[in-house]
Amino acid sequence: MPSVEELAAATVFVDGRWSSGNGHEYASVDPSTAEAFARWRLADVAQADAGVAAARAAFAAWSRTEPGERAAALRRFADLLEKHHEELAQLVTTEVGSPISLARTLQTATPVTNLRWAADVAESGPRGGYRERLPALDGPPRVESELLRVPIGVVAAVTPYNYPVNMIAWKVGPALAAGCTVVLLPSPRGALCSVAVVRLAEEAGIPPGVLNLVPGGPDVGHRLSAHPDVDLVSFTGSNAIGAAVAEAAAPLHTKVVLELGGKSPTVVLPGADLARAVGPSILRFCRNAGQGCGATTRILVHRSQYDEFVDAAVAFLREGVPVGDPRNEETEVGPLISAEHRDRVEGYLRRAVDRGATLLAGGGRPDPPGFYLEPALVGDVDAADEICQDELFAPVATVMPYDTVDEAVTLANDSRYGLNALVWGDSEEARDVALRLETGTVAINGGGGARPDVPWTGFKRSGVGSEMGLDGYAEFFTVRHLQWPEE
Repeated sequence: MPSVEELAAATVFVDGRWSSGNGHEYASVDPSTAEAFARWRLADVAQADAGVAAARAAFAAWSRTEPGERAAALRRFADLLEKHHEELAQLVTTEVGSPISLARTLQTATPVTNLRWAADVAESGPRGGYRERLPALDGPPRVESELLRVPIGVVAAVTPYNYPVNMIAWKVGPALAAGCTVVLLPSPRGALCSVAVVRLAEEAGIPPGVLNLVPGGPDVGHRLSAHPDVDLVSFTGSNAIGAAVAEAAAPLHTKVVLELGGKSPTVVLPGADLARAVGPSILRFCRNAGQGCGATTRILVHRSQYDEFVDAAVAFLREGVPVGDPRNEETEVGPLISAEHRDRVEGYLRRAVDRGATLLAGGGRPDPPGFYLEPALVGDVDAADEICQDELFAPVATVMPYDTVDEAVTLANDSRYGLNALVWGDSEEARDVALRLETGTVAINGGGGARPDVPWTGFKRSGVGSEMGLDGYAEFFTVRHLQWPEE
């Protein structure tokens, strides 16, 4: 894999050719040291237009390739990701500050699995198949029908910094599997990881124009969202920017798939085994320094166990969640992505305390340089407080007592988001509660590992549409109905 200097020298990839950006200079900063480790230039709007033109020109041929050919290319892509797994993990740790243990698993190993799943569904097709013959309708005349599921066209894939490699696998893998072509716009904060991944896609034999890369700023994002030759915008990021994407796409009625984050609850049911529940509940909001859309950051505990839970959680935070250098194998929580983001989070903590909340643990800045924040647990809050309603994207959780299960469900659903949830307790009761939660995913008693074959779907303001699973795969198709009278 190329060095960081080589990656930074040419960050724009359009129609099979690498070049530097024509926009302003950007400094990639290692969040663990607060020092710039690379400088490169952002793409400009003209380069975004060129990426779309290349994707449009390549679409006719790529959309007509045999599914097995697309699958083979994706498997070669996955094999190269696996081959360069350690180099990618080290780059993720440098660029976005993920602890190396997480960088080697969810950040770079999971994308391999996800790309191989995309290859499988390229061969098997979407739900119902690429061509589906329907039962004839009795006449007269007797009518035959067939549904054709065809790739939607050019996809603008807009990815965030927090999981830069896996978000490419989530969006680009299924898009290419379906026969779509792609213009990829990564967050500048994860752009060098994206450059490395696209270089591997090129090496895997993805044809010129099928996958294009234009790391740019908001102007590029707006242009892609409003571009007349873009057929689908797949965006992962904040509510505010998601609204801007939808607004830009609306005049042309361009389809959007939006994953817009969450403020997800953990519900600890009466009588739950706290020895089993406390540690995982804490780690769920600390993973990747809390920079994850599915982080469960509102913890609800029955009043009879509240004090016991808080005592155990505070002890776990102090003893079981090492904070520091993400290159250290023992580190659980690395830095936040930037000084500005840490300042924003500290503002929420300060205002919460000013309003009467109690900082039960954490919230300080450790000694090392970089943008570190000690994981924080906040009590004595009200469900309406901003710290309970806004997504902080940080290792900060609130904890609240409740008196009845009905109250717990009401509190859990008291959010404009609905992406993820965690429920602890008796299995049957926990399943009943899970069914009452207004959220796309619920893990019961810890759940299990990530699965590529299930959709990640948001309720309410957590988004529109699905990613991954056959529901997510279906987003990259449009349906044609052919109908004719039986001869």
